[in-house]
Amino acid sequence: MTPGPTPDRPDGAADQLPAVAPQLRELRRRAGLTLEAAAARARLSPAHLSRLETGRRQPSLPLLLGLARTYGTTVSELLGEASPAADPIVRAGGPAAREADGWTYRQAGGAGRGMQALRVRVPYGRGPGELVRVHPGEEWLYVLEGRLRLHLGEAEYLLEPGDSAHFDSLTPHRIGAASTGGADLLFVHTLLQSSLAGLCLGGAASTTHH
Repeated sequence: MTPGPTPDRPDGAADQLPAVAPQLRELRRRAGLTLEAAAARARLSPAHLSRLETGRRQPSLPLLLGLARTYGTTVSELLGEASPAADPIVRAGGPAAREADGWTYRQAGGAGRGMQALRVRVPYGRGPGELVRVHPGEEWLYVLEGRLRLHLGEAEYLLEPGDSAHFDSLTPHRIGAASTGGADLLFVHTLLQSSLAGLCLGGAASTTHH
């Protein structure tokens, strides 16, 4: 007698899926999420997610889609499939600028990389972007125009055009424009799962990662 479908394996479809346990565990760790936090975002119980990560359960296709969204990746990556080579060039006037709480972000690097590169416009005046942030990863920034105030732990630095900073993101940090006209900077960080509207530089969505 053939066993019927289970909630995780509708109509036996999941039998055809490759094992995804290693990818699920690695993506969660890369996102800096505990099992409980990741399960809450995916609307699963921690026990259910644990069974998926250890290979005791295979996810259905709809569940794979939900987990891919949770980790900011694709179903192809979850399944361990190779992605086509990314275009190494980002042309001027390419990806549109994004805004969050008055901060403007322009993509300056390829998507889906281990580093995210952006050109950022920081407005003058304290706002949500100047909240203290702490999260896994590294950050590097280079001031193009205007003056920038950088707080790292208990230290405060004033950066002029041409100055740069490279620091561990686990150090409590915040930045803000020190000149009334705002500041422009190049920014690179290793927090792969952040979206343009939810970077550690600012934006209400960033509080979910920091």
